[in-house]
Amino acid sequence: MFENLSDRLEKSFKLLKGQGRITEINVAETLKDVRRALLDADVNYKIAKTFTDTVKKKALGQDVLNAVKPGQMMIKIVHDELAELMGGQTTEINIKGNPTVILIAGLQGSGKTTFSGKLANYLKSKKQKLPLLVAGDVYRPAAIDQLKILGEQIGVPVYTEEGSKDPVKIAKNAIKQAKRDGQNLVIVDTAGRLAVDEEMMNEIAAVHKAIEPHETLFVVDSMTGQDAVNTAKEFNDRLDFDGVVLTKLDGDTRGGAALSIRSVVNKPIKFIGSGEKMEAIDVFHPDRMADRILGMGDVVSLVEKAQEQYDQEEARKLSKKIAKNQFDFNDFLTQIAQIKKMGNLKDLAGMIPGMGKLMRKIDIDDDAFKGIEAIIKSMTPEERQNPKILNGSRRKRIARGSGNDIQEVNRLVKQFDETKKMMKMMKDGKGMAGLMNRMQGAR
Repeated sequence: MFENLSDRLEKSFKLLKGQGRITEINVAETLKDVRRALLDADVNYKIAKTFTDTVKKKALGQDVLNAVKPGQMMIKIVHDELAELMGGQTTEINIKGNPTVILIAGLQGSGKTTFSGKLANYLKSKKQKLPLLVAGDVYRPAAIDQLKILGEQIGVPVYTEEGSKDPVKIAKNAIKQAKRDGQNLVIVDTAGRLAVDEEMMNEIAAVHKAIEPHETLFVVDSMTGQDAVNTAKEFNDRLDFDGVVLTKLDGDTRGGAALSIRSVVNKPIKFIGSGEKMEAIDVFHPDRMADRILGMGDVVSLVEKAQEQYDQEEARKLSKKIAKNQFDFNDFLTQIAQIKKMGNLKDLAGMIPGMGKLMRKIDIDDDAFKGIEAIIKSMTPEERQNPKILNGSRRKRIARGSGNDIQEVNRLVKQFDETKKMMKMMKDGKGMAGLMNRMQGAR
């Protein structure tokens, strides 16, 4: 996402490199390129013009300190305005009522059903909500089955009324059941169409009126650009929804919807989704997204993802094992599982400052750990606990069992040994100094 925009903005800022101060001439040249970059990203022309006019006004009004280069000052101004364009501040989902009722709306193919599952999983993980998913799409044959599969996958019940074509009745009955069963969160998935039509709008408006949801979220396929923004406006005119969800941000999207939608409907983007995994959902933070667009990474989100998978008791046990030099392949396998739960590996790496552009040229498969996992799972329990017994014959057997070459097994064992030594070194208090000495000695 935003790759082309990021590249174009970077080139635009290069116009200011080497300049001693910000002037009307060099600002005008830079912002002409910025405006073109925004238009190429499918941002509405009026929004792009207003944006660059605001940046120009602020840039020319700045007293540039001697220690600050004009390019750096311009990046700071553009960053702040990008964040403001996308909403300025994070807006939380409205959770109140017993049960809290959330209505999910959008066109067919926007990712409503998948997002409904992701949202249920996300709120369930907060340990405060017992969700009930409601299959309110009575037209798409696979929608009910899809929601059932997602519900089973995340351990959340799904309310259905097989054969019913009345989404209002289905939604109302589901809320009654949630109250009876003590479930305090109801997420209603609704039907979509390939395009906005009067029948669709009347139906979703009727459901909205009947259940009076505490939160109405409009799901947008971010790959459709300005079309998505126009559709959002039509839905908002009828539903007055509370927030927007941008899906498919891992696809070939130019980012125009994310940059334009707040200005058009004056409603915040609340969530973003990428990929099919149920964990692939994030609260939308305008300032962090501005960081990503400008190639600054997003360390805060990366740390938050890590903390979500962090178990204090498990960490304490692991720390003890490292201190006693007892870290084994079972622990290694557990760590891999936790990393995989954090999301797409390429996206995670792109959150590290300076890595975003580099990662575009590298293809990281989500199954990158598959070979490693196969090797470890081909070991006996004794071999996992005590890798020192992995002699030549054992390694050959493991290679055959995992479908790998013996060189791959040897490489993993060697990497494991090095990792184990480094972890022990850090735990012993030798810290980075000891680690650097070891690395230099290995040259």
